[in-house]
Parts: sequence; C-alpha cells; structure tokens
Amino acid sequence: MNEIVSAARTCEPIASFSNSYARLPARFFVRLEPTPVQDPHLVQFNARLATDLGLNVAALDPDTLAGIFAGNLVPPGAEPLAMAYAGHQFGGFVPALGDGRAILLGELIDRQGVRRDIQLKGSGPTPYSRLGDGRATLGPMLREYLISEAMHALGIESTRSLAVVTTGERVRRERALPGAILTRVASSHVRVGTFEYFAARADLDAIQRLADYVIDRLYPEAREAAEPLWALLRAVADRQAQLIARWMHVGFIHGVMNTDNMAISGQTIDYGPCAFMDAYDPATVFSSIDQSGRYAYGNQPRIAQWNLASFAQTLLPLLDAEPARAVERANELLGALPALFARYWLEGMRGKLGLLIAEEQDLQLAQSLLDAMYRNNADFTLTFRRLCDAADSAQADAGARALFSNPVQFDEWAARWRLRLSREPRESGERAQAMRRVNPAFIPRNHRVEQALEAAVVRAELAPFTELLQVLSRPYEEQSAYAAYAEPPPPEQRVLQTFCGT
Repeated sequence: MNEIVSAARTCEPIASFSNSYARLPARFFVRLEPTPVQDPHLVQFNARLATDLGLNVAALDPDTLAGIFAGNLVPPGAEPLAMAYAGHQFGGFVPALGDGRAILLGELIDRQGVRRDIQLKGSGPTPYSRLGDGRATLGPMLREYLISEAMHALGIESTRSLAVVTTGERVRRERALPGAILTRVASSHVRVGTFEYFAARADLDAIQRLADYVIDRLYPEAREAAEPLWALLRAVADRQAQLIARWMHVGFIHGVMNTDNMAISGQTIDYGPCAFMDAYDPATVFSSIDQSGRYAYGNQPRIAQWNLASFAQTLLPLLDAEPARAVERANELLGALPALFARYWLEGMRGKLGLLIAEEQDLQLAQSLLDAMYRNNADFTLTFRRLCDAADSAQADAGARALFSNPVQFDEWAARWRLRLSREPRESGERAQAMRRVNPAFIPRNHRVEQALEAAVVRAELAPFTELLQVLSRPYEEQSAYAAYAEPPPPEQRVLQTFCGT
C-alpha cells in the first residue's frame, strides 16, 4: 500500500486538495489510507460535477481515474481520514459509530469558492467498522449515484456523486456481489451524530471546537451574532425545516433518519433504503428495517424535530451558564419548529397549486386535495403534474381526474381550486408554466430504479441506468420520448421494500 500511495503522490495533481477537518484534534478522526483494490474500473463519472469542482482530469487515462476514485492513488494534498461520530438509530443511542466503510479523502475549493468534501464510500475497513468488511457493492453505490443526482436536479439540497468504480473483487452479503466504491461530494460530512459523539464523552472542549469549525465553514453569519451558538442552532433548524419540506413536496422518503444521517449542512445525506412515493399515503414506508414506521413519509417533520432536539442537547452546557435557562430557551426554539416547517411546506404547496398570493384558507385547500388523493389512491407526482394542464384549461381536467378512483371527489375539489385561482393575478398560461417548474414530471420511480440496477449488477448492462439518469437530470421537462418513465408501476412491478445495502 505504501508503494501505491507514494507513486500517487508523484503523479500530476488533479486539483489543489487540502483537508481542514484534519486540523482538528486527533480524537475527531483516525488517519488512514483507503485499502487498495484489485482491479478498479470506472463505470460512472460525473464530468459536469468534475468541472464544477475544478478537477483537472482531461489528461488522465481511464485507468488512472479509476485508481484515484478507488483509493489506490491518493492525490497530492489529500489527507485521508475516517471521521468519528455517534448516533441515535431508530431512537436507540449508539455512542461510537464513525466512518465504518468510508474515508474522507480530502477537500476542494470549487469554482464558486465553496469548500467541498470528497469522500470514498466502500473504501475498506476502518477502526469504526465494527467487524464489517468496509466494502460496498455495485447496486447500492449506483443507487446513491442515481438518486442523489436526481435530488440535485429536483433542486433539493443533497450530497452529490462524482464517480462509481468497480473493484474487481466480490463482496459477500446474502450472496457474493461485485464490489464498488462511490465518490461522494458534500458541503461537509459533519452530522448531528458527530456532536453526539463528544457529548457522550462530556468533552465540552471538542463540542466547542466542532461548533466553531461548523460556523466558520457552513454558517459564517453566526459568528457575527451576539450569541454564535444560539445562532448556529437556529440556522441548522431553519435549514432542516426547509429540507424536509422539500422532501415532502416531491414525495421523498429518506428511510433512515437517524441522527448520524442528518447533516449539519442541511444537505440530504446517506441514500440507503430511500424511495419515492407512488400513490399518496402519509403512512408509506419502504425501508425493510423500519418495522414500526418510525420514518414513514408523514413522520419526517416530527423526526427532524426529534433529531434537532438531540443536537440542541449536545450544545446545552455551552449555550448558557445557567442550565435551567439553557433548557428553557432550547425548548422554546424547538417548540417553534412545527410552525416553521408548516410555513415552508405551505409556501411550497402554494407553488404546486399555482397560487402566488397567500390566503388564509390555502392550508385547508392543499390538505383537502391530499385527503382526496389518499382516499382515491391517486399517484402523488402525476396528480400535481396533471394539475399544471388543468390550471391552463378546465378542459384538461380529464388527466388528473382519471387518477381518482371516485372522480367526483376530484371534481368537488377542483371547483374550489378554480374559485381560488380566480382571485390570482396571473394569466392561466403563465400560471401553468410556473407550476411545471415546481411539479416534476419525472422522479426516480422505485420500479425503474430497481430495473436499472438489476440490469447493471446481474447482466452488466449499464444502458438502462444511463438512460434513466439522463431522464432524471431534467425532471421538470416533458421529454415526450421518455413519457413511460413518468408512469407509476403496474401492480406486478410495484416495489414494496427497499434495503440498506450495508
């Protein structure tokens, strides 16, 4: 391994790597190199993202690129490390988790001047692996690549995917599967669980250092506040409320909203058993490990509040010298979260329904549509997309109406909606176009995702994956040639469970 790393450090730099996290005390992480793999091959590469990151890859051959994104070649300036963190998993606290199969390779300053983490996922065992092999398989890595890039195209804050490399090795899960490594890009990999790790050890110095790091990197405006830690807590809560509202607007279900899967940055992170809803049902759960429905679609705002309460608890000793006052103020802040989320959710729903101005009854109008969709097994994405046509002309009601098992219930709601639209200032055509910019035609339908992954993993056919990725890169456009990708699955193709892939 030393020979491989040494050779890498003498090759042409692909970017100016650094690692600000490595400047924190040693107890925050473990320094180690990725474990080299046998025969890396590049199967997906995000050229546009590479350009945004300022990567100099044009002169590199595919084998060299594969070696870098497999961890066999470590670029100059990178300081690989595995981060320590803890986490509440399904409500139970685990005091020591950490990067068990991921290594933070280093950081880049992108073309917008933003510091971005470059992480290898599936890069071998670390001291946090807990007897695991530290590896990943091709299916889950392609899945994260696909869905994280789809979320980005939808305009939702997310980690990004730069590359997927196969390793030439088999990884044993229920059966032997092709090994793979994902290169993930994030604003930061600091999680709620990172703060919990040090709170569990009563390490107030580490919590303060971590908070200072997060403020400087992600929330510099908090540094100017009279009380920077309170400003940090409010800012993180605000970003999470916005993020979860955006999830809800597109029918996204994260599946494992553990505190170690909540990024302080406000980005969606860790695409394990996530999925998108077909027919609207707030109790929808896909994750095979969520037996109680804790992380069901409709529970996500409440769980975000629970996770943020865990974050606030880690900061309490530093928030106020008087413990009782710190608790009182934190509870006040957390108690305001449901209203904050409701405001962001309703703002987004107004956009989805073509409403530009706010009226008091808009919440009831939006909720009554969702209730009718639930009673009639109407598809979430298609209902809102077809409302765009209906907003342009009442003669186009048939498309949305056909999604309801009892169309009369749609008619009753549509009459109220049109009365509400009559008080709006925009012309119908302008309104319909605005609605199409927020109501996607294409989402990663679960059955399409599974079909593409099966073709890639079982038959080594990447064309279905590539085509689906291309369609999802333009979710708000009509793309008539790919209209079938917008359709919900027939009964025999419904995906009822998704899996973590660890």
